[in-house]
Amino acid sequence: MSKKLNFISCSGTILGKRIQVNAVSIYSLEKLISETRRIARDYRNATGKPLGGVSGEIAQFDACKELNLEPVPPGTQGGYDAVGKGNREGKKVQIKGRVIFDEEKSGQRIGQLKLEQEWDSVVLVLMDENFEPFEIYEADRDEIVEAQESSQSKRAKRGAMSVAKFKAISQLVWTREFGEEDEAWDNQS
Repeated sequence: MSKKLNFISCSGTILGKRIQVNAVSIYSLEKLISETRRIARDYRNATGKPLGGVSGEIAQFDACKELNLEPVPPGTQGGYDAVGKGNREGKKVQIKGRVIFDEEKSGQRIGQLKLEQEWDSVVLVLMDENFEPFEIYEADRDEIVEAQESSQSKRAKRGAMSVAKFKAISQLVWTREFGEEDEAWDNQS
């Protein structure tokens, strides 16, 4: 399922001048993401700070791969990152990612939810300190809107939500140990 970016060798004539373009290499998206995980981990180990913007891209790749989602083309307008295939056929999915470096630390937040935009569900990819996914949760729009409206928090009104709150209103849909769950595990039971 990995997409490939091909850099091939070619030659030709432009404006009467002969040019030669050599092959750079062939990369699969999976290999690029793997290298990105390594760089992000090494950067944090060296600086003590996370490498900005990386976890969201990795989360999108992992969610699409593990949940049979098709990423929307770059620059697409809307509040979603992917469209479902299979049992999520046509579902517009917003994807969020969070690296959990310290499970004891409370108050960890996910990125702002775009409540004013069009989407059907939000997927939260939780990653370990190596930027590898260990759990994926999914919540439908109605569950999120209800949680935001019932909250007295000003942050919630702006679309902010803690990881703990998201887990409480969502369903566990994928784990590292078992893959995609056949029946969603309901946190609300």
